[in-house]
This record gives sequence, C-alpha cells and structure tokens, in this order.
Amino acid sequence: MNTLPLRCAVIGVGYLGKFHAEKYAALKAVALVGVVDHNEKTAQEIAKKNNTTAYTHYEDLIGKVDAVSIVTPTLLHYEVAKFFLQNGVHVLVEKPITSTLEQADELIALAKQYKVLLQVGHLERFNRVILALQGILNKPRFIEAHRIAPFTPRGADVNVILDVMIHDIDLICSMVNSPLTEIRANGTPILTQQIDIANVRLQFANGCVANVTASRAGLKTERRMRIFQEDAYISLNLHEKKLSVYRKGKGELFPGIPDVKISQEKFAKDDAIKTEISAFIDSIVNHKPTLVDGIAGRNALKIAYDITTLIEKNLAELQ
Repeated sequence: MNTLPLRCAVIGVGYLGKFHAEKYAALKAVALVGVVDHNEKTAQEIAKKNNTTAYTHYEDLIGKVDAVSIVTPTLLHYEVAKFFLQNGVHVLVEKPITSTLEQADELIALAKQYKVLLQVGHLERFNRVILALQGILNKPRFIEAHRIAPFTPRGADVNVILDVMIHDIDLICSMVNSPLTEIRANGTPILTQQIDIANVRLQFANGCVANVTASRAGLKTERRMRIFQEDAYISLNLHEKKLSVYRKGKGELFPGIPDVKISQEKFAKDDAIKTEISAFIDSIVNHKPTLVDGIAGRNALKIAYDITTLIEKNLAELQ
C-alpha cells in the first residue's frame, strides 16, 4: 500500500479545476501540495483558498507529487498526462481523454509501462443515480438518453458530442458491455461553427439499441435516461437525482396484462467530483482498478469521433 497522506496536485484550476483542488484539500488521506495554472493570479488565488503552493509550470512538481488531476483544455491533456505518467505519477485526466486516439493509446501504454493508474474523468459514472443501478440493471435491450443544456463558452473548444454526449456514450457502453456494430447520426451547428445538437442511434452486437440526443442550445438543463430490459423499465433523472423502476406485478391490470409495481427513490444532492477523486485515491492506495480507466476513455472518444465524422459527412452532402 502507498504511504499516506498521498501527495497530490491539480493542473489547471479554472472553472472545474478549482473544485478538484477543494476536494483534494478536504480529504484526510491527501496532502494537496500544489496547484498549477499558466495564469499566475489564478494559481495564487486558488492556492491561498486551499492552503497550498501555487505553480505556473507543472514540471516543477516532479519529486513532490504521487498523483495529479489534469483539468486543462483538452488539447493539453496528452502533453501533461504523458509527462506525469513517464515520471511515475498517477493521473486523473478530465474527459475527453485526449485529442486523438493515437494519443490515448500512448497514454494507456505508458500507464501500463510505469505501473501507475490512469483514470478518465467521466463524472457521470459517479452520479448517485448511476451507482444505484447496481443490482437493478440486467441486459438492457433499449436505452434512450437526453442531455440538454444552455450554451456556455466553457466547452466550446469542442463540439457537442465531445463536450456533452460523450458522458452518455460512456455510460451506455458500460451498461451494455457489448461491441458496437452500427452508428447512425445527424446533427447541426446552431450557435457555434461546430455541431451544437446531435441525435445518434447506436446498435450493439447483443441486439441492444440506444437512441442518444445531446444539445447545448437548450433553455434549461435536462439529463435523463430511460432503460428498457426484459424484467423492468428504468427511468433516471440524473439532474434531479431521481430513480424510478417499473416491474411486472403478480396481479392483473387487465385480463392477461400484469399490473405494474413501481419503486421510486430520490437521492440527496451528491458531490460527484468528491466521489470520483475519493475513488481515484482509493484505487491508488489499495491497488485497485479504476472505475473509468484509459481504455474506457479511449472507447468513448473513438465513438464520439465516429459520430462526428458521420454528421460532418451528412452536413457536407446537404450543401
């Protein structure tokens, strides 16, 4: 087991990175030894709030850290993660894992070579509603997902598939656990020069079909998923933390038609980032596999790029 407390740092402390810094600072098993940001003022501000040291160059952390969160723009994920993995440091990198599949493959290989963990920040895996599916989910046959959000410039460096839909791509792949055989996709730019809304049909080898819609041009936030399997219909509201399960009852609603037994649960507001980071630390300390490893991150990235290629081809044919 690794010696506690683990020495940790956060690379990139903008909108999301500052929350990572707060969570590390609050964990008893962790010593937050530093935060890094190219903006010195930002680094100093977040460091002061969390009683740690500010850096503007991540290279200065070598020899001082056991694990890092990388919360930089996607274009920098590969460069920064590669540096730390090669120096024997465990890495939690935000989604998407990298900008290219080749970069993702190299990071996966480096983590294996240097015997360190590579976890990808697909945060919805740590949503309490998703975690509550354990013991309920059983060979889904049809999945419908809607992820709608108002526009924010924070994720505008990538399209809606890489920014928003990739969460549901990762969730669905983890639920179905079967090779993807077919993709159908449509989408269009609305507010930016990139794809802002998309609808996708995913067909899996085991027969499961998923219909996924994502938009960053909505008026309100909506994160819903509906799952149909042989013994149940499961409704998830990931935003409002609600889980409803509908199963066949023992009585009859109509002659020959079974009644429906309903169980519903509403969860208290959770802290998925804290749960994600705690799981990362637990995996390091107890030498356990991560819930979302580099291979899972790479798989979601490949599907997101395949969807993007299909939509761009469809749009070009319309011109």
